[in-house]
Amino acid sequence: MNSLPTTSTDYAHPYRPALVKAYNIAARPFFSKALATLTSEKLIAHAVRAERFDHLGRNEIETPLEVLLNAIRNEANLSPFGLFVTKQRLLNLLRNRLRVNKLLSDHPEINDVKITPPILITGLQRTGTTLLHRLLTLDPDHRALLSYEALNPAPLHANPQVDKKKKQKLAHTAQKALSYIAPDFFAIHPVEAAAPEEDVLLLDYALISTVAESTLRVPSYARWVERADNRPAYEYLKLLLKVLSWRTPTRTWILKSPHHLEFLADFAAVFPEATVVMTHRDPTATLPSFCSMMAHGRGIFSDVVDPVEIGDHWLRKTARMLKKSQQYRTEHPSARIVDIYYDDFIAHPIDQIQRIYRASEKPFIEESAELVRTGLQQNRQHKYGVHKYDLTSFGLTEEKIRAAYGELYGK
Repeated sequence: MNSLPTTSTDYAHPYRPALVKAYNIAARPFFSKALATLTSEKLIAHAVRAERFDHLGRNEIETPLEVLLNAIRNEANLSPFGLFVTKQRLLNLLRNRLRVNKLLSDHPEINDVKITPPILITGLQRTGTTLLHRLLTLDPDHRALLSYEALNPAPLHANPQVDKKKKQKLAHTAQKALSYIAPDFFAIHPVEAAAPEEDVLLLDYALISTVAESTLRVPSYARWVERADNRPAYEYLKLLLKVLSWRTPTRTWILKSPHHLEFLADFAAVFPEATVVMTHRDPTATLPSFCSMMAHGRGIFSDVVDPVEIGDHWLRKTARMLKKSQQYRTEHPSARIVDIYYDDFIAHPIDQIQRIYRASEKPFIEESAELVRTGLQQNRQHKYGVHKYDLTSFGLTEEKIRAAYGELYGK
């Protein structure tokens, strides 16, 4: 029997397929000039020309876009290919905002779409949120944000069936491209075109999210997001949920992202009746796993990957996330929060999911349990290979984690 492939731990030397190597070599002489042209004025002008619509709402995104672009130009150490991908991602973001504004001008009734109080899954990275998300969204009364919707939440075509096909085709192309560029990444976190995806990608359309720091070295932007008012991003998230619900009405959205741990007060202000599911797992297992994921992701965009710097950044960041979530819980003792511990979830998944249903006042019937059993079989571990990692690669020790997390260590 052939052994499963394992992910690389040579983070400082990212994998480069032949076409990416060739592109980097060919584009290197023009890189400095290309990077200097990564400006808000040029990006917005390009997006406006492409969409033939000029109502972007510049005042809403001007500051976060400038902060992000400054960090990208000065801190990210992009490769030529990384610059190309980053530019395309930002253009797609702006074009989606333009299409949303055009849609709302044509169909103002979208603003009146009602969003049922959602269920939010949040917790530190690698604590079982992805599996729990996929199991909960098997219920036909629940609705997940799908990967192809996250890439293009705004319509691409007036006909809903054509729109869906166009979005799915683009997402499948992106999935194939990622598997070619970074095949190891799928063993860490599968990115599948029709699978449930994190709603932090919708927050990113407001340009106030942790998406950028999850793929690029942009510490000044990351700090800015921590200090910024995040409520506008959550308001925009709700608007995008309305856009998606307008064509495909649903009962309950199942949202999911570790991002929300840090901003539960802003989330609750916009979704005051939501049920929050908070996941927990031993941080000595989760943090190096997540740092490995970040190192592989950063290697797509940059030839300069420092795993110890990544460890330092995410040790500070995850400690902050935990402390902010605990602060919210202390200040809101009556908040509807369900704690799910990883070992309990793996040992008794149906029992733990029943607890979530009870908290959200939803019936859990035998058909629901059968869907969970089927989902567990479909979401088997190591589907794309084995994720290999350890603490020391990132300059981490149990003592450092314990000191950073303080009294929240192990919770």
